Amino acid sequence: MIALSPLRARLASFDHAYAVAIQLRGTTGRGQFILWTGNPIQPFRVSPTLPPLGEQLLVWVA
Repeated sequence: MIALSPLRARLASFDHAYAVAIQLRGTTGRGQFILWTGNPIQPFRVSPTLPPLGEQLLVWVA
């Protein structure tokens, strides 16, 4: 596993992705998906669309 700086570890966390998804849901009015990417540098990402191949859906913020 790659050692991340404390700030990057916090920014790349599931909790941060969830907070971003909640903010985007409130701002855009669109549901947001939290995806697992399999990339240790960016293990989670937020998207308004369903995941492409290679990524897994973890949470849908409706």
